[in-house]
Amino acid sequence: MDKVWFVTGASKGLGLSLVKKLLSRGYKVAATTRFLPVLRRSIGGDHINLLPMEVDLSNESNIRAAIKKTLEVFGKIDVVVNNAGSAQFGTLEELSDKETRENFEANVFGMLNVIRNILPTMRSNHSGHIFNLSSIGGFVSNTSGWGVYSATKFAVAGLSEALYSDVKHFGIRVTVVYPGLLRTDFLGADSLRTPLHPIGDYMEARMVQEIHQQALHHHEPGNPDMVALGIIEVANAPSPPLHLFLGSDSYDMVRAKISMLEMDLEEWKGVTLITDFQF
Repeated sequence: MDKVWFVTGASKGLGLSLVKKLLSRGYKVAATTRFLPVLRRSIGGDHINLLPMEVDLSNESNIRAAIKKTLEVFGKIDVVVNNAGSAQFGTLEELSDKETRENFEANVFGMLNVIRNILPTMRSNHSGHIFNLSSIGGFVSNTSGWGVYSATKFAVAGLSEALYSDVKHFGIRVTVVYPGLLRTDFLGADSLRTPLHPIGDYMEARMVQEIHQQALHHHEPGNPDMVALGIIEVANAPSPPLHLFLGSDSYDMVRAKISMLEMDLEEWKGVTLITDFQF
């Protein structure tokens, strides 16, 4: 396999599953993390095709250095997977400006920093494939307490659509990935951030939080190894999709939202169409 992959958030969850699957298939992988010892331990030591790097995605000089090192070691970068991010739970009223901005920094601006610095080499080569990890919460946001997190993932989707239009003429491909709930530590106490100042009146949000942290944690339907294989398959497809939904829960939620949109669109078609100037 001659493709070189650049994967962020590689020390746990989907990122780790993807790195392991890529290495097992002979790909060269530049893997970034905030915790290099954790990544090395999770991979099981050094690997000839692995370039592990400790990178702060909020620091563009860090990112530029990581890209430069990858090009020096492997000679090119073919596929970028913007996987790094964090989960913030809480209603809009409960979350402070600081908590909200930190989630956007992790999920949106870190991704933008990588894209901004990887595009020069991809434009020069007239090739490349960028995968941006959204979530089914970036397409459907109808559960109390997930508003800010979903907003970051909607932003990932919107930016990916715009990026697709920006770079398609350079031969660069873009895919936004919407996984459902994966059986990782995403919902664990060490990963899922909860509001620093919860408000007791939001009983539905507290119920949703308990369900996710207790009933769903480690019982999620999605298999991260299979999601990783799905991404690899799409990376090798001659005509990859812009939107990639992965998981039965993701599929079902998309179908339900499309049905609701179609119903609203047709029911209010009269109001929609009379807003144009009449000639």
